Amino acid sequence: MLHNKQITRISFSLLIISVLFAACNKPIEKPLPIYGEREVINGDTLFHTIAPFQFVDQDSALVNNDTFKGKIYIADFFFTSCRTICPIMKTQMLRVYDSLKNDADVLILSHTIDPEYDTVALLHDFAERLGVSSNKWHFVTGVQDSIYKIAQTSYFATAMEDSSEPDGFIHSGAFLLIDKQQRIRGNYDGTVEESVNKLIRDVRKLQREYASQEK
Repeated sequence: MLHNKQITRISFSLLIISVLFAACNKPIEKPLPIYGEREVINGDTLFHTIAPFQFVDQDSALVNNDTFKGKIYIADFFFTSCRTICPIMKTQMLRVYDSLKNDADVLILSHTIDPEYDTVALLHDFAERLGVSSNKWHFVTGVQDSIYKIAQTSYFATAMEDSSEPDGFIHSGAFLLIDKQQRIRGNYDGTVEESVNKLIRDVRKLQREYASQEK
């Protein structure tokens, strides 16, 4: 017949074994995909990255690739006079901003596709009305062709003039998740709440990925 002390030792041993078993069988978190073409050179895989760019934000500050060096960021394309999907996108991006505003390693980059109308002063007023910090959320303008080119060739997003559209432009409602190496790690519908919820979860997932690499 087992004594109480023996039962306690056995129970404790079984508890330790079950904890170790659970730890060993904990599913490994699958990393986010990396979008775009890739090529292998001398055994190294080179992934698609965002091309060099330089724009001006709502504070008249230059914004380029170095602005986002060592940062995760979310990019989108919009214009302030848009009456269709942009208001929905901005409501959803505000949710992203509010969820991540205390995360120093995460920024937001919104490109206007109507730079002739969306001046620096207008973007400044737009950002102020939203109540967001320019250190966290950059609204940028620049040469129209450069904005369209980077949208289409770097972010794989639609951005162009189209006279058949109600406001004269056509653009996707995509939110693009960019990692610290400036690779695309996710594409989300910025007009759908659940898709934006997934974006926020994936930002956290990407942060964990970097944290595990630093251990």
